[in-house]
Amino acid sequence: MADPRLARQRQPPPPPPPPAEPVPDSTKMGLDGANDNSSTTAQDGGFKLKFCTVCASNQNRSMEAHLQLSSAHYPVLSFGTGSLVRLPGPSITQPNVYQFNTTSYDSMYTELSTKDPRLYRANGLLPMLERNRNVKWGPERWQDWRIGVPRLGQRPLPAGAATVNDFTPAKYDADKGASGTEGGVVDVVFTCEERCWDAVVDDLLNRGSPLNRPVHVFNVDIKDNHEEALVGGKAILDLAGRLNKAAAEEREMYGVNGWAQGGGAARAGFDERVPEILGEWQERWPNLPALWTLAWF
Repeated sequence: MADPRLARQRQPPPPPPPPAEPVPDSTKMGLDGANDNSSTTAQDGGFKLKFCTVCASNQNRSMEAHLQLSSAHYPVLSFGTGSLVRLPGPSITQPNVYQFNTTSYDSMYTELSTKDPRLYRANGLLPMLERNRNVKWGPERWQDWRIGVPRLGQRPLPAGAATVNDFTPAKYDADKGASGTEGGVVDVVFTCEERCWDAVVDDLLNRGSPLNRPVHVFNVDIKDNHEEALVGGKAILDLAGRLNKAAAEEREMYGVNGWAQGGGAARAGFDERVPEILGEWQERWPNLPALWTLAWF
C-alpha cells in the first residue's frame, strides 16, 4: 500500500495568486509640486475655492505658495503683513528696504543686480525676484487690501504718486491666479508664520466684518528660506486641494444657494468639515504645525 504522504508530496504546488492590482498613491507628488490627484489640481471649468497667501514681506513663502496654487489653476492673491518690505543686504544691519504697493519686483531685481549681482545671486534673492516678477507686479500689504472692492483694470495710484509717470504698475489681470479674484474676496487665507496669522486675524477683527462673509484663516508654520518655502508651498497646495474637494462635494450635495454670500447648507457643511480635513492633513505634514480659525470679512 502506497504511503499517502508521498502522494501528497508528488502533487504539483498550486499556482501562485495573481498579483494585486496596484493602488495609485494619491499622496505622492511630482517634482513640480503637484500630483495627479484631482483633489490637488483644480479642474478647468469646475468649482474652485479662492485662496490668499500671506507672509511678512510678500516675497518668499507667500509667493512660492501663490505660484504653486496658481499653477494648479486656483484663484489666488498674496500679501505681506510687515510695515515695509525687507530683504537681506550686505550685512544684518544693512537690509534692503522697500515700500509695499509702490515698488515692483522688477525694479527690486534691477536695483539688486546693479548693486552686487554676485552676492544677491548667491544668497538666492535674484532667483527669487525673477520668480516673483513672473507671478505678479509687486508686493502688496494685507492691511491696505480693500476687501470686497473689485480688482479690475489698472491698480490705483497710491497716496503720494502725483501722476501715472510716478507709478506704472501692471493691470490686476496680469497676475497669475487673478482669474476668479476679481470680486476682491477669498474663501481661505493661508499665512506662513504665527505672527502673520495674528496680524491677519487682528486686522479682520478691527475691520468689524462689514461684509458678514466667513473666511477660513490657516497658519502653516514655514521657515523663511527658499528650501522650506518650496516644501511649504507643496503642503499648502495639498491642503487647498483637500478643502476644494470637500467644498465641491458639499455644493453638489446641497446646491449652491447662498454660497456666494457665505451662507446656505453647502457652506455650513463645508465649514463643519474643515477641522477634520485639517487633522488629516496634519498627519501627513507633521513637521509643519498648523493653526486655524473661522473669521469674517
